[in-house]
Amino acid sequence: MGFGAILGAAATIAAPQALSYISPSAYAAAADTYRQLNLFGDVFDKIRNDYVEKPDEAKLIEAAINGMLASLDPHSSYMDAKQFRDMQVQTKGEFGGLGIEVTQEDGLIKVVTPIDDTPAAKAGILSGDVITAIDDTPTQGLTLDQAVEKMRGAINSPVKLKIVRGPKKDVKEFTIIRDLIKVQSVRSHVEDGDVGYIRVTQFTEQTADGLKAAMEKLKTEIPADKFKGYILDLRNNPGGLLDQSIDVVNSFVDRGEIVSTRGRTPDETQRFDARPGEDLSGGKPLVVLINGGSASASEIVAGALQDHKRATLIGTRSFGKGSVQTIMPLGQEGALRLTTARYYTPSGRSIQAKGIEPDYKVLEDVPADLKGKDDMKGEASLKGHLANGDEDTSASQAYVPPKEKDDKQLTAAIDLLEHGVKPAETAAAKPDTAAKADAVKTDSAKSDTPAPAPASPDAAKPN
Repeated sequence: MGFGAILGAAATIAAPQALSYISPSAYAAAADTYRQLNLFGDVFDKIRNDYVEKPDEAKLIEAAINGMLASLDPHSSYMDAKQFRDMQVQTKGEFGGLGIEVTQEDGLIKVVTPIDDTPAAKAGILSGDVITAIDDTPTQGLTLDQAVEKMRGAINSPVKLKIVRGPKKDVKEFTIIRDLIKVQSVRSHVEDGDVGYIRVTQFTEQTADGLKAAMEKLKTEIPADKFKGYILDLRNNPGGLLDQSIDVVNSFVDRGEIVSTRGRTPDETQRFDARPGEDLSGGKPLVVLINGGSASASEIVAGALQDHKRATLIGTRSFGKGSVQTIMPLGQEGALRLTTARYYTPSGRSIQAKGIEPDYKVLEDVPADLKGKDDMKGEASLKGHLANGDEDTSASQAYVPPKEKDDKQLTAAIDLLEHGVKPAETAAAKPDTAAKADAVKTDSAKSDTPAPAPASPDAAKPN
């Protein structure tokens, strides 16, 4: 008997029993749903039996699931078992690997930097090394993700790398033993001797602890009487775990609401407040840098600090992702990422498809070869996004200069903290002087990672 006939019989038998205790209108709606399920079974059965080539039935089912979720919004999706594992590695922020940040240039896998105190650093891998083979498999033709996956693996297992180094193209081989690598989502240093700069690249399980460690370290490096304040750089941070964004805000405020989430029904509303005694900033002034690549968890942090008047925001409008996704494991079959709520800033703002406007808009000077490629159109441009009244569909700049001396947003933040100079509304330099810029929950944790932004082909990845 065909799949469609079995499904139809099951629906016909089960439906009257299941629907006998509900209202006529609900009965009619449910009966219509059963008819649609019968239709799905009929179509599946005909494809399986009559398609010109024998189809992969598992792929047909997965495609149907993906199509159903894609009809909801851009952030709901199905993850197979491998994708679910990869997502867990990303949010956990640790994995078995070598400790190298790599990028891809002209098809070559190139080392950006070895991470301190990791197997790669101890083995002598250097910035600029080109990895030509991994366990005797040439890297030419591999994607960056494929190369990273080959270098990751079980802790204490070996991996062999062949590299080309320097202008003389010296060939070297290394056999390195994998170890537990923790992604460094928080980096910090002292600016001009009196400002603490903190960069958060994503919100993983390691972020809140990393921030606290960075703040404590900065306090030891800058005398208290000279400490002018903090810069929290969230530019191009795509988001991550909701609970980590709450903890980051709590490191700068001591009371009040941080964020609230609202689901389909009123009883699904949740409010998250600051815990007294968790503020580590000592009331020092704070500047937050955002841009068109700052999304979800980044926007929760920026919006809360702005609403509490705890920080001054400098940069460009953020991405505008104001929804929360819950990760629902499906046993051995992967997991479901489902949009279950919208989040709101302490003042009740929904930034869905609108973004957060900085207190001072400062544009960077974009090189001619990147002109237009740095703009991020944001949530409002995504097909099927959750509607939110008047939306801003214009692009927002997401370029960050690689050299600090060219970074106008960072310079504006330092001037504000050190000298009290408020940034003027600035634009990129005119063409005659420079290129003009065109305008986890695995049951208890929630993820608010946005739909993938257009990634640069040479984006760095840790492994």
